Amino acid sequence: MISHESERRNKGVIEECKLTHIDKLIQLARNIYRNSSYEELECEFQKILNNRLSMIYLYLVNQEVVGFAQFEIRNDYVEGIKNKPCGYLEGVFVESSYRRKGIAKALVLKGEEWAKNKRCREFASDCELENLDSLLFHQQIGFREVSRNIHFVKK
Repeated sequence: MISHESERRNKGVIEECKLTHIDKLIQLARNIYRNSSYEELECEFQKILNNRLSMIYLYLVNQEVVGFAQFEIRNDYVEGIKNKPCGYLEGVFVESSYRRKGIAKALVLKGEEWAKNKRCREFASDCELENLDSLLFHQQIGFREVSRNIHFVKK
C-alpha cells in the first residue's frame, strides 16, 4: 500500500522560480530557446526574476524541476486583445517523460491566476506556424486562434 506522503511527493508541486533553480531552468529552457546560449538565458532569467511584471513557475516532482512556464504582463499591442494590460504566456516546457499528465496545463492555469491578480482581464500566447504540438496544446487548454502571421524581410 502506498502512503499518502509518497503519493503527495510523486504528484508534484508548482513553485515560483528562485535564483537557486536557475541552472535547471536553463537546462529545460534550452529545449525551446535553442538559439540562446546558457549565458544569454542566465542573464535573461535573472532580469525576469527581478521584474514584478514577469513570473516563472516551476513544476517539481520529488524536488526535481521537470517543467516550467514563463509569463509576462504586457501593456503593448497584443494580437486579439481588447483590454490592457494582459497576461501573456511566453513559454512552457515539460520534460518528455512527464508529458500528458496535465503539468503544462496546471502551470498555465497558475500563470492565468497570477495575471488575474495583476488586474488582467485577458490572457494571450502565440506559437510558430509550423509548431503543431504547441498549436494543439493551446487549443486543448482553451485558447482560441485569433490570427496567423508570416513575417518578411528585405535588404
